[in-house]
Amino acid sequence: MIFEIGNDFARLQEELLKGPIYPDVTPSEIRNYLASRYDFAKSMDLNAVVADVEQMLSTWQVQVTHPRYFGLFNPSVTLASVIADMLVAMYNPQLAAWRTSPAANEIERHTLGWLTAKFGLPAETLATFTSGGSEANLSAVIVALTRAFPRYGEHGLQSLSATPAIYLTEEAHHSFSKIAHMTGLGRNALRTIATKPDLTMDLADLERRVAEDRREGVAPLMVVGTAGTTAAGAIDPLPEIGRFCRDEGLWFHVDAAWGGAAIVSPALRHHLKGIESADSITCDAHKWFSVSMGSGMFFCRHPESVAQAFRADAAYMPGRAMGEAFDPYTSSVQWSRRFIGLKLFLTLAENGEAGQAEMIEHQTRMADVMRKALADSGWRIVNNTPLPLICFTRDGLDLGGFLASLRENQIAWMSEARIKGAPVVRACVTSYKTTENDVRWVVGEMNRLIGCEDAAQLAPAEC
Repeated sequence: MIFEIGNDFARLQEELLKGPIYPDVTPSEIRNYLASRYDFAKSMDLNAVVADVEQMLSTWQVQVTHPRYFGLFNPSVTLASVIADMLVAMYNPQLAAWRTSPAANEIERHTLGWLTAKFGLPAETLATFTSGGSEANLSAVIVALTRAFPRYGEHGLQSLSATPAIYLTEEAHHSFSKIAHMTGLGRNALRTIATKPDLTMDLADLERRVAEDRREGVAPLMVVGTAGTTAAGAIDPLPEIGRFCRDEGLWFHVDAAWGGAAIVSPALRHHLKGIESADSITCDAHKWFSVSMGSGMFFCRHPESVAQAFRADAAYMPGRAMGEAFDPYTSSVQWSRRFIGLKLFLTLAENGEAGQAEMIEHQTRMADVMRKALADSGWRIVNNTPLPLICFTRDGLDLGGFLASLRENQIAWMSEARIKGAPVVRACVTSYKTTENDVRWVVGEMNRLIGCEDAAQLAPAEC
């Protein structure tokens, strides 16, 4: 079975390299195509339908697994994660209760326990797989509220004597805006902390805002430190934020949805120093661990608070098993839940820790190659991060036209970011398949697009 799937996987990868990275298609074109073929009035041959869907996916989507996709945190996926998704679909385990799926629950528990130790969290840490980073961040806010305000769970926010506040920078993930809305805190509960020139949190401004809120009767609740911001890959000063939170009695949450994978790399893990002091951590396996969507993770060093936040008692659920068993529906946002963790378990088992670290470090090296090639040909790097994300520009660049040309000419997929209010090109190495030849070819084609075919040999002023 693995041999056959592996062959299909390899075939698909080869075909993707030959096809477009960026689709040239309109919504009406796809809608008309579907309407003309699929009215569901009669049965169809499954093989024909599958082939048709595969053709649509190969031509009508941005190919995020392509080695020249330098966009958001959507990785090339491992074969192990593809096999995992197939196994999960076939057996269809339901992980709400331990008794229903003992093997699946214990595989997840084992995998999360390994990563818990890597983060330096205590053994009693409660960790769960989530649909993604947004659910993990939501879990952190709910548990923090439950721990800080004992009446919150039963009586809601109206029972609180003061309005809670969450502190984060403008570089933090925008899921927290939704979360503030969903939890009833309100979006105005978010306090945007200033950043330093390197786009990391300004501790002096954090101290000032917290003190100001206390004087005004607001209840500071949580500080969010980001380990690898979406736009620029900035890593907030985690040790300093952790100490401040301990001194002030605040919940310290680290959103390491992307950058958290660096913890397995001997060359990179020191950049996450301080994460071990977090009350909770978000990390997505479907980003830098290179497994398929969606596979988020939530870690919390206060298991009793997690149990209080998500407790439930349903007579129709299977009874608990003996020993150390647990029921995930009583310790997470989700109730019915897929066997999310198998894709990470199989990937780690196949690669081993050293192999996984090499995949991560390879992408970092490819980013270094890109930085140098860009700088040598007159581009200006505007962010500073050890992670494989480069933000760059040059004088007179028509950003919109440049990005459109990159895509239309199938050179690469990159995105726009705003750094200190200025629009720049954002390139993130998200594929462990990206080679030095890929990077150099892309930079050469970029230089050709702006009329600097020989930019690598020219001084910046000559272009």
